[in-house]
Amino acid sequence: MVAKAPSFNGLKLIAGRANPELAKEIAAALGVQLCDIRISTFPNSETHVQIEESVRGKDVFIVQPTCLPANENLIELLVIIDACRRASARQITAIVPYFGYARQDHKSTGREPVTAKMVADILTTVGTNRVVSVDLHAPQIQGFFSIPMDHLTAVPTLASYLKKKEFKDAVIVSPDAGRVKMAEKYTDILQIPMVVMTKRRKGIGGNELEFYDVVGNIAGKTAIVIDDVISAGSIIKEVEILFKTGAKEVYLAITHPILVGDAVELLRASPIKELIATNTVPVPEEKMAGGKVKVLSIAPLLSKVILAIHENDSVSQIFREEKLEFPV
Repeated sequence: MVAKAPSFNGLKLIAGRANPELAKEIAAALGVQLCDIRISTFPNSETHVQIEESVRGKDVFIVQPTCLPANENLIELLVIIDACRRASARQITAIVPYFGYARQDHKSTGREPVTAKMVADILTTVGTNRVVSVDLHAPQIQGFFSIPMDHLTAVPTLASYLKKKEFKDAVIVSPDAGRVKMAEKYTDILQIPMVVMTKRRKGIGGNELEFYDVVGNIAGKTAIVIDDVISAGSIIKEVEILFKTGAKEVYLAITHPILVGDAVELLRASPIKELIATNTVPVPEEKMAGGKVKVLSIAPLLSKVILAIHENDSVSQIFREEKLEFPV
């Protein structure tokens, strides 16, 4: 049987300003042109969008992570969605590789918002038909949406790079109990054991961390610490515990390299061999920590998912081919 050739006649790919390079890579992988759009900021800081070609009846995909500056990028995404809806797009899919506000998925103390749920509600209300994101801080956020929500994972992308290094004696390190399921996916692909760091939070809102144990043997081994996001760099401080318990060398495999505050300098000064991350968010040269950051492209995965959605094919099959169950 001759394989069906993909049809892009009804597909429009739009790039927001948050990560235009990723959108260009996705367009190149799909073999399509980015939709002509003009996005500007008025002197009073308001965002204005003008879609410069017809999207009437089209299947529109908008690439816009809600990373730094989170509020501006979120509003820009909403404005683009509204413009597409008012221009009579048939279906609007928000490709949000990094979902900002994901850490605010529950109340940790009194009189706090659950902002992740609020963002999900706003995306739905403004006219989004579907949302795609990568490695949410909490998979349960999928349930905040009343529209289809595809939760992807960068684990196969990161693990494939690690596999090429052919470590002789390595372990996957889950930085806390909440990342054990993600760590298990790495162990499935790399076929190496896992250890778990246990920690407790203290202080108002649980903002202060106190690390206190490593469950498993790490002496003389290469430790590969996994996580969904590295922001202010607290995970870099955890590495000190690993070295104190005998780790030979340490790598970080983290999907979203936000790297704010002192994180870059902490990474540069640390004995960490390499931070392996993806381009779900932009990583400018000043965040490369003197060559310690290796950025892998998530565009091949996102292009496959966009094609599957556009052609009404299975998204989960993409991950089953990587020996991972879906959803993640």
